[in-house]
Amino acid sequence: MLKKAEKILFQYFGYKKFRANQEEIISFILDGRNLLGIIPTGSGKSICYQVPALLSPKLTIVISPLISLMKDQVDALKISNIPSAFINSSLSKEEYINIIKQLRRNKLKLLYIAPERLLNAKFVNLLTNLQIGMVAVDEAHCISQWGHDFRKSYLEIPKFIEKLNQDIQITAFTATATPKVKQDIIELLEMTNPKIFVGGFDRKNLFFKVVKNEDPESYLVDYLDLHKKAPGIIYASTRKEVDNLYAYLRLKHFSVGKYHAGLTDKERKDFQDKFITGDIRVMVATNAFGMGIDKSNVRFVIHRNIPKDIESYYQEAGRAGRDGGQAECILMFYPEDIGIQEFFIDMNKDLSTQLKKDKLKKLEKMVVYTEIKSCLREYTLKYFGDRRIKNYCGNCSNCLGLKDVENNTVDSQKVLSCIGRSKENVGIRMVLRLLLGETSDKILRKGLDKISTFGIFKGYNKNLLEEFINYLISEGYIDQTAGSYPVLKLNEKSFDVLNGNIKVLRRKNEVVSFDYYENPIFERLNEVRSEIAKKEGIAPYVLLSDVTLMELADKKPTNRWEMLKIKGIGNQKFENYGQYFLDVLITEVEIEKLKDNKSKEDITTEKKYMVDIEKVKYLKESLNLDVDTEELAQAISEIFF
Repeated sequence: MLKKAEKILFQYFGYKKFRANQEEIISFILDGRNLLGIIPTGSGKSICYQVPALLSPKLTIVISPLISLMKDQVDALKISNIPSAFINSSLSKEEYINIIKQLRRNKLKLLYIAPERLLNAKFVNLLTNLQIGMVAVDEAHCISQWGHDFRKSYLEIPKFIEKLNQDIQITAFTATATPKVKQDIIELLEMTNPKIFVGGFDRKNLFFKVVKNEDPESYLVDYLDLHKKAPGIIYASTRKEVDNLYAYLRLKHFSVGKYHAGLTDKERKDFQDKFITGDIRVMVATNAFGMGIDKSNVRFVIHRNIPKDIESYYQEAGRAGRDGGQAECILMFYPEDIGIQEFFIDMNKDLSTQLKKDKLKKLEKMVVYTEIKSCLREYTLKYFGDRRIKNYCGNCSNCLGLKDVENNTVDSQKVLSCIGRSKENVGIRMVLRLLLGETSDKILRKGLDKISTFGIFKGYNKNLLEEFINYLISEGYIDQTAGSYPVLKLNEKSFDVLNGNIKVLRRKNEVVSFDYYENPIFERLNEVRSEIAKKEGIAPYVLLSDVTLMELADKKPTNRWEMLKIKGIGNQKFENYGQYFLDVLITEVEIEKLKDNKSKEDITTEKKYMVDIEKVKYLKESLNLDVDTEELAQAISEIFF
């Protein structure tokens, strides 16, 4: 049966093998066992119930918390030709009737519904007449009052399953559950003899960082400037804070939206839709935003204020990097923010005295997270009962702070050499262009494209390189003149570095880089993805993830077979959309070949004559010589070389 599951995995989802967690979970589900899966966000938990659903002759019902999450998941299934649908309040009467007809004709494999729908007796009666094999409960922690996101409607699930009066397999999934919440899920869902699978809570692609004593507005502006194209979320505790940050960042010309309960339904939907499609890059929001948002290419999540507990923080921070790509989670800590969370707890009339005490204890543990000097990841995972990380993860601000400094001497020598070879008559912008190998009329006219350091940092992230040059200036390795057009000058310290007399030692850089957003091929593929997604009425990341686009831009497949080797592209997706992306890649490969041939010709010409052909042209014109340029170059080469 697992072999059949692997075929479905490739055919519809574009992956040749299951991840370790997925294979074990799917094996248990195919054996008919009830299962509770606690696995990290981004581990592909939806595939764990989608693949078994396609192998079953019966309908699978997926209970999911929010409309946007259902839509994204169903859109992703439909573009791979998997018969699926969702039912919620966003449907028109005609759409609802059409889905009911499909259900009665057994045309669907998966049906997504919100737990609130289970309160509709007429709808429940309809489902009792269908052959249902499995009920999959997503975000299962919502059933527990001890969890961070309790939803009363989830308590209707066991009653609903009982009304179906069938032998129903129950599977439940969550990314965050303490041992107490885990036990609650099993008992409240009335799961008989379930297999409990804990795949760990560690998200290895996330970099965790705590920031203190920084001016919040200045820090956020600098961060967004450094990551100009990366999508992200900034969380704040109150509506007022969200409104203030939103207004400030707009004033600074950033592409931002906002989301909180004080906005109208239409305003929230408009901002959310624009963020999902990429029309807005950054969302500033309260914790009302995010549950059910499946935007996979969020590259950073910044908390402007401390959250109420570790569960909330890990859930919200975990909205970054769902595609498996590198992402950053930053918590900005200011002691006065503790009082805001204490106020929220005290004013919640729905909480008993005991629950309030419990929540205050959880807040204390959240504060400890900001104060510890040891590994942030280890502290968080221990909280959830996962003790696999010991003392040092190497991927959080505390662990990097324990590392030795980096030796940046060689990179510094490259920068200093470029300034020297440019006759110390260029500013930061020009040095950047020279180091990255970018041409302009001015560069060509001055012959700066011929210096040995031209393009020595080609392919490097421009923002990080600029930040490094500014570091060299601030540390006194480079002088910068005053005036409207400041230029860079070498000094005594510069020559000490160039001559190897001193080293440039720098503390390990904690900046997380998202270089691929600067890749022109990635940008072109992203444009095509956006065009197709707009036409299909789906979110771009539902069509192909950023990680898949990165691999396409890197490997540049030029035919069907090469493209099917890319993770995330299966037969169905290629049939529907593959050629659009192939056309871009074939064109880019041809352009690269032309550039390579031109470079080889230039090198051959240089070697052939041993002189700069442009300088020979200048010499001929200055002396008004009536001779062929190449013949003159050949003659000079023979005489002087």
